[in-house]
Amino acid sequence: MHPTNAELLRSVDLADLGARVRAARVARGLTQTELAGGEVSVGYISRIESGARRPQPAVLTSIAGRLRIPVEQLLRGVTASEYDEIRLGLDYAELALESGEAVEAERQAREHLARAEQASLADLTDRGRYLLARALEALGDLDGAITELERLTTETSGLVLIQSGIALSRCYRETGDLALAVEIGEQIESQIAETGLGGSDEAVQLSVTVAAAYIERGDLNRANRICTAAAQRAEGLDTPGARAGAYWNSSFIMAERGDVKAALPLASRALALLAEGRDVRNLARLRIQIGQLQLRIDPPDVEAALDHLTRAREELASSSASEVDRARNEVALAQAYLASGDPELALTTAAAARAACGERANQVAAEAMVVTGQAHAAHGDAAAARASYQDAVMLLTGAGADRSAAQLWFELADLLEDVGDYDAAREAYRSAAATSGLVSRRSSRQTSRA
Repeated sequence: MHPTNAELLRSVDLADLGARVRAARVARGLTQTELAGGEVSVGYISRIESGARRPQPAVLTSIAGRLRIPVEQLLRGVTASEYDEIRLGLDYAELALESGEAVEAERQAREHLARAEQASLADLTDRGRYLLARALEALGDLDGAITELERLTTETSGLVLIQSGIALSRCYRETGDLALAVEIGEQIESQIAETGLGGSDEAVQLSVTVAAAYIERGDLNRANRICTAAAQRAEGLDTPGARAGAYWNSSFIMAERGDVKAALPLASRALALLAEGRDVRNLARLRIQIGQLQLRIDPPDVEAALDHLTRAREELASSSASEVDRARNEVALAQAYLASGDPELALTTAAAARAACGERANQVAAEAMVVTGQAHAAHGDAAAARASYQDAVMLLTGAGADRSAAQLWFELADLLEDVGDYDAAREAYRSAAATSGLVSRRSSRQTSRA
């Protein structure tokens, strides 16, 4: 027996092997006695088929010969060439995904996932399901992606488990379910702590993904502790991807605390590290953050922001980025065009961002409508600006309650005041407070006095 097949025999699931032997025997019309061939007992064949016995290499080779099928087909469920076809098909799906061809990636992933499942190829089935989930995420089908990833995180182990946890936490975050985003990440971190994978590059990426959820929840201190620990682990690993993730989230924390000048160097350092790898999607997403930071410094560096955001648009188009990623970039570009004195281009770009959101990503859609209103205001059209801000209010009402949503409510309140809609501005301030977790104690004091 070839050494590769001998290794497969040592690790193959006995129940799967037994089922394949029995199915092949029945298909050939052989009895257990005929399959034994005088070489082994009928009881031995029966125990193999029931998954109670691991055959010796020579015995399995003889059985395969009498069944007239390659031994690899018994070990893998397919021949070696069929196994390679499925593996290469999944390779193609991954390439299509990373090239921005999400539709083709989904088609290839589904086709070869079905073949892997039919042949009971656990390793390729896990990979196929992960690639399908990533393709669905890129197409904006977050519910479909979450369904696949939830199944993976309960049925797999090792690196696939970590990769699936990263993607699932990210999808939960994009749908606004920050509690689940934190929960799944921390759950998987505890599972891998004793497996030897806790110090891997993927484990560090999982940590910073959890930190991102804490940031959006407004728990900056917790996020900062996670990022600091992740940065120390990443420096020990000396892997660019992990180090970039740690610096990236540290930059985000600084920006959320209002220290934009400290945030920019951290983000630039993360960008330099990411540029060493092939993660085009995250490279583009980081450029979006840098562009937004450059618009926030005093005075804004509009030219540099436009450069980063334009390059991000090109990178997102040729990567596995989701529609939400692309919409966020268009919103940032619209803000940059507005800052450069081109409200017309800001209007068309914000409209494209709003269209990309569809019925999902209410907060990003609300941000697009805010820029639209600002562009109308720059033209002196207060009525159109007010209407756009009211659309943003409606969209934001359906968004989740997190720190970024609260910030947008405050900005909307100021803009509504600017166009004279004081009642709506007051309600927006109240929504901002409620989203931040603040409530008035006035009514409770009145009840107490009563």
